[in-house]
Amino acid sequence: MEAFLSKPGRPGASVKERVAELLGESEFSPVMKKLDWLGLFSKKKIGTPNASPALILEELLLEKWKLAPKDKDLILMQHEFHYELKGKKFHLTSTMALKGIDSEDTAMSRLVGLPLAIFAKFLMTKRIIATGVNIPVTKAIYEPVLEELKEYGVIFNEKEVELKD
Repeated sequence: MEAFLSKPGRPGASVKERVAELLGESEFSPVMKKLDWLGLFSKKKIGTPNASPALILEELLLEKWKLAPKDKDLILMQHEFHYELKGKKFHLTSTMALKGIDSEDTAMSRLVGLPLAIFAKFLMTKRIIATGVNIPVTKAIYEPVLEELKEYGVIFNEKEVELKD
């Protein structure tokens, strides 16, 4: 944590106190308790020689966030949009829930890997024709990928409501 603090802070203040000051938190706030739980203020030795602060953080997170063999993860995603169309105001809520199978076949791994794998397959089979760097904001790219994701249980449920003034 010391590497992320750009200035020494008040004399005699611990790293934890200085981080709390930087974040505008009390040393005993819920945020600071969570950072402490992660081990960010411990003196524990990390087994990686010449580790950068990022590698140390990765080690701590991998240890704390590792799933036990029978654990399952759950991804809940909700997007809310407020927009106006033809003089009318709308609120759209798009919600998705995906549960992991076990500690190896996780919802997170599917949500990270499947869209890219499907996109790559579509490029190779010429179902999507794209050149250069593309982000999924073009209907020709995101619609077929979202459609195939449904086969893997990745389904967004949408609810649209017209807002009254």
